[in-house]
Amino acid sequence: EVQLVESGGGLVQAGGSLRLSCSVSGFTIANYAIGWFRQVPGKDREGVSCISSSDDSTYYADSVKGRFTISRDNAKNTVYLVMDSLKPEDTAVYYCAVNLMSPRVRPEGPLLSDYAHWGLGTQVTVSS
Repeated sequence: EVQLVESGGGLVQAGGSLRLSCSVSGFTIANYAIGWFRQVPGKDREGVSCISSSDDSTYYADSVKGRFTISRDNAKNTVYLVMDSLKPEDTAVYYCAVNLMSPRVRPEGPLLSDYAHWGLGTQVTVSS
């Protein structure tokens, strides 16, 4: 059974850091692009960062560039999102998902319809 489980969220003050983990079972992440997304109530889910399987190329939303870093540990079948210099506007539920359509990352940003096997999410709350 394919399963993605997010963890590492929490409450942090503005300027602080968190590391999110996406632990995957049921398939090998080395063969797939993985993405992190976030959603706040009343808004659409948005792509935050993605990492390809082939060359570890990455995508970052403009709002997180220079502050967030995505990485993968194929041996642990886990993808990480290190979030530094957090801002209140980063508050959201963060999800990870696997790209079943392509092993590569789209430079213009992910298509949500390409991603599947969404986890339940982890809440990130940044206080001002």
